[in-house]
Amino acid sequence: MKRIALLLSAAILGLSAAAASAHDFKLGSLEIEHPYARATPPNAPVSGGYMTIRNTGAEADRLIAGEATFADRVEIHEMAMDGEVMKMRQLADGLEIPAGGEVVLKPGGYHVMFIGIDSQFKVGEIRKAKLTFEKAGAIELEFQVEDIRAMQNNMKMDGTGKMNHGTMKQGG
Repeated sequence: MKRIALLLSAAILGLSAAAASAHDFKLGSLEIEHPYARATPPNAPVSGGYMTIRNTGAEADRLIAGEATFADRVEIHEMAMDGEVMKMRQLADGLEIPAGGEVVLKPGGYHVMFIGIDSQFKVGEIRKAKLTFEKAGAIELEFQVEDIRAMQNNMKMDGTGKMNHGTMKQGG
């Protein structure tokens, strides 16, 4: 009986590990962890896409473009504080993914912006989009649609009461 319980536990742990990595993607030296998009109210024109992009390679790469059949266009954006005002801007030259480092795309920081979406993003849906990197090329990702409240729990405030935005971490 103990042997059966141990085998069952091992099988469950194995399935859990497979499920945890099932939503990660790899393109050359880039590892893309848990792409997700923000659920939207009816008739919303935009949604944001978020993920962690890790570069295990020896040279930097750059996220330069995106496309999706459900959006008129896909842009790479950054939100940052300008004094007391949070501003969003398109990164015309893309987003560098440093060699041996990672970039976290999250609410309030770097993100992929889906503009002119064709329908409401509902929790639990999967939305497919293609991202293009300067060196690694293009990859199709599946963005899981998640609730904005759950996502807000991932945003942190710094000691001044301001948001701690998407971060770039080099080295590793």
